[in-house]
Amino acid sequence: MTEEQRKTLESWIKAGTTPQRMVFRAKICILAANGLSNNAIAKQVGTTRPTVLLWRGRFIKKGVLGISEDAPHGASSRRLDPERVKAIVEATLHTKPKGATHWSTRTMAKALGVSNATVARIWDAHGLQPHRIETFKLSKDKRFVEKLTDVIGVYLNPPEKAMVLCVDEKSQIQALDRTQPGLPLKKGRCGTMTHDYKRNGTTCLFAALNFLEGHVIGTCYPRHRNEEFLKFLRRIDRETRKDIDLHLILDNYGTHNHPNVKKWLGKHKRFHLHFTPTGSSWLNLVERWFALLTDKRIRRGVFRNVPELVAAIEEFILVNNENPKPFVWTKRVDEILEKVSHCKAVIETLH
Repeated sequence: MTEEQRKTLESWIKAGTTPQRMVFRAKICILAANGLSNNAIAKQVGTTRPTVLLWRGRFIKKGVLGISEDAPHGASSRRLDPERVKAIVEATLHTKPKGATHWSTRTMAKALGVSNATVARIWDAHGLQPHRIETFKLSKDKRFVEKLTDVIGVYLNPPEKAMVLCVDEKSQIQALDRTQPGLPLKKGRCGTMTHDYKRNGTTCLFAALNFLEGHVIGTCYPRHRNEEFLKFLRRIDRETRKDIDLHLILDNYGTHNHPNVKKWLGKHKRFHLHFTPTGSSWLNLVERWFALLTDKRIRRGVFRNVPELVAAIEEFILVNNENPKPFVWTKRVDEILEKVSHCKAVIETLH
C-alpha cells in the first residue's frame, strides 16, 4: 500500500458522507497494511475471514478502485428478455439438477448464468416454490361421493335440535423426555432442546370436537380398542343434553364398526354416525384440533412419565374450553369434486 493510497482510505473513513460499505472495506485494507492477520482483522471489524480475503484480493488487483466498486451481479430479472425468463420458468417446472431432487435459487442461477436474486424474483412472480412439497392422497372409496356429501351436508346444514361432534383418536402420543435440560429463550437466541430423547411410554387420546361451539370432550386411555371407544361414547352420552340428537363424524377405523359398538348404538338411538371416505381424514375437523394440540403443547413438551403427558393434554383441553373457537367449514361438495377430478386427471397423465 502506497502512502497516497493510505491517505485516500483514511479520508474515506473520516468523511461522514462515505458509504458504510466503503468504510468497512477501507478499514480491512488499512489493518492488513498494518500487519494484522486475517483472523485478527475479521474479529476487529466484525466479519469473516473469507470476506477479509475477498477485499484484500480486490485491493491487490485494482488498488483503491477495487474496493470502491461493487462486485458484478447477474442480469436483473427486470432487464431480462421474456425468452430468458421463460427458460428459467420451464427449467424449474420440467427439469431437475444433477444429484438433487429440486432446484435452489443458487443452483438455477449457476446453471443459467444469472444471479440468485434474479431467480428468486422470477420464482416469486410466477408462484414457484420448488423447495416446498405438500402431501396428498386421493381416496379410492367406492362410496366417496356419497360419504363426502353426507359429511359436508352435516357441516353446512347442521341438523336442528342436534349436536354435531367430530370424533377421532390420536393414538401413540409419546411421553418424551430430553436427555439434557434445554436453554431458555433470551434476546438474540431462541430456546433450545436436545435432539435426542428418552421414551417414557404412550397414551391414546379420544376427543370429540363440538362443531358449532369449539368445545372439546377428551379422555386419555392406555389403548384404543372397542372397549375404550365404548367408554368414551358413554362419557359423551353423560356430558351432553339428553333431549338432543348427536351426530358423530368418524373415520373408518375398525373400532368404530365393532359389533359391541353397533350393539350399544342400537340401544342409544340419539347417536347417528357419519363416516368420512377412506383416506380422507382431512374431512374430520377434530384432526385440525389435534394439529393445534401437537404444535402448542406436545411437540416441544418434556414429559418424564405418562401421567405428566396426560395432565398436559387435559390442561390444554381445559384452556381450550374456557375460550372455545370453532373451525368454520366453507368448501362445497362440487368444489371438492372438481379439485379431486383435476388431480386424478393430472395423475393419469403421469402414468
